[in-house]
Amino acid sequence: MTNLWGPVIHQAGATFRIWAPSSEAVSLEVEGAAPIPMTAAGGGWFTADAPARPGATYSFRTSPDLVVPDPAARAAGPGGVHGPSVLVDHAAYPWKDGAWRGRPWHETVLYELHAGACGGYSGVKALLPRLKELGVTAVELMPLAAFPGGRNWGYDGVQPFAPDSSYGTPDELKSLVEEAHALGLSVFVDCVFNHFGPDGAYIHAYAKPFFDEGIHTPWGAAIDFKKPEVRAFFEECAIMWLRDYHMDGLRLDAVHAIADQPWLDVLARRIRSEITGREVHLVLENEGNTASKLTVGLYDAQWNDDGHNVLHPLLTGEREGYYEDFAEDGAKKLARVLGEGFLFQGEEMPHLGRPRGEPSAHLPPTAFVLFLQNHDQVGNRAMGERLSALADPAALRAAAALLLLSPQVPMLFMGEEWGATAPFLFFTGFEDPKLAEAVKEGRRKEFAHFKAFQDEAARARIPDPNDPRTFDASRPDFDEAARPPHDAVLAHHKALLALRHAEIIPRLKGAMAEGAEAIGPAAVLARWRMGDGARLTIATNFGADPVTAKASGGRMLFEGNPGDAAALSGGTLTPRTTIALLDPS
Repeated sequence: MTNLWGPVIHQAGATFRIWAPSSEAVSLEVEGAAPIPMTAAGGGWFTADAPARPGATYSFRTSPDLVVPDPAARAAGPGGVHGPSVLVDHAAYPWKDGAWRGRPWHETVLYELHAGACGGYSGVKALLPRLKELGVTAVELMPLAAFPGGRNWGYDGVQPFAPDSSYGTPDELKSLVEEAHALGLSVFVDCVFNHFGPDGAYIHAYAKPFFDEGIHTPWGAAIDFKKPEVRAFFEECAIMWLRDYHMDGLRLDAVHAIADQPWLDVLARRIRSEITGREVHLVLENEGNTASKLTVGLYDAQWNDDGHNVLHPLLTGEREGYYEDFAEDGAKKLARVLGEGFLFQGEEMPHLGRPRGEPSAHLPPTAFVLFLQNHDQVGNRAMGERLSALADPAALRAAAALLLLSPQVPMLFMGEEWGATAPFLFFTGFEDPKLAEAVKEGRRKEFAHFKAFQDEAARARIPDPNDPRTFDASRPDFDEAARPPHDAVLAHHKALLALRHAEIIPRLKGAMAEGAEAIGPAAVLARWRMGDGARLTIATNFGADPVTAKASGGRMLFEGNPGDAAALSGGTLTPRTTIALLDPS
């Protein structure tokens, strides 16, 4: 299918295009050349040819007093998202991964990381061997789309086609992906298609129909996916990451914020039809718990936020904010998550004040990505604390076993595998002083209703997102993993993942939950019929007291402490442990 957005390189130079329905005239400005009036091609499109070569910078004058970068630029220039764009020839990269066909979804063990916090594309590339040794099969990169300033989580991107230059060059990103494939690792990228960031989204000025002023979102007017030009913009962006960067999968951020939900199926169908011959995986973040999106072969899985939101209060005792909806009867709710996938399957969620979700018990466990931590759940805390600073170490050890041995697809957040002490804070690098101040104050107001931050002095201690020290503090020290007590935590995760690869993954295709039940205030017994007919039983107890429970008859795969499995067969589930049994019958 022919792309609508972005320049097309050819022998004579390149053809440049922009959709600017709010502009009367547009001219192309290529470095070192006189402006070129662009031809109105109908429907708000403007085109022009220029003898530009890859590496040249260019921009568009959409009105006498406004010069803008290409919203579909494949790279931003030295001026960042406020300056000219760079012409990139993706076809010129000499890929060496031609034999790579990807990995099946059921083999996936995700590792979410922030490229900037890990030293950019070259830093992530250097980490790949240790991630392979850990037992990870897929690296998930937080959003890469070009953003203003040199520091950002990535959710303030304004040029979705352009990987941010603060992390490295497009070729360095390709080299990272290529090296991952050489090591047998997949690479996913997080894509934000529900909004643009607050600084540098010039498309508002010259393409007002890109947005629907009748639908309001936390970021302003909603993106109007009813427009074919808008649909093409994001579809071509998704295709680009998979085709031109050889990504193996996409994680689509907060798709519940996209008003035109049917478009999500259109997007997936186009990806499935155009990217063929290898494994490509599509994962949703979707507050709607729309189970039907996961049943027709378009999307592989959804982040199971319900699972995290139940596990977190069980481990920490916290119940403020949205945890109020998950803290009561936590073991019963965890049982539903393990046995059926989502907790909310159409019931009203008090925190939202409306029903949420669809029935999900019919879905395989691999339709859910389970995690104890991620960028949101750590970084959206005022002080960015990780679970290692909040939970009992023995309970957290038991939770890691549940996460990594459960048939749901597990995800680790960078540093989790050794109990990193560095927080992960919310950070930005906005250059506009007013915006930077607004973000700082907005961040502090966000936590004003929490008990710990009702005092103004306490709120003042919340780190300023725009302070460079906030970003620096969020960078995990990977050398810490070799030092006690972190080395023991790392060894625990490695052993669990080795067990997953040996015993769980080979049996995952065709696995289905057989039910789960709460057997104590913080204890659950869950069973799955695996694809080979074996029955996997997991008993977990995060509490400080033993509970009465009995499970036996299977081969012991894992016990949190020596003797725990024997105690369970005798009728007692010991405190703060996870036990996994496998019965071949």
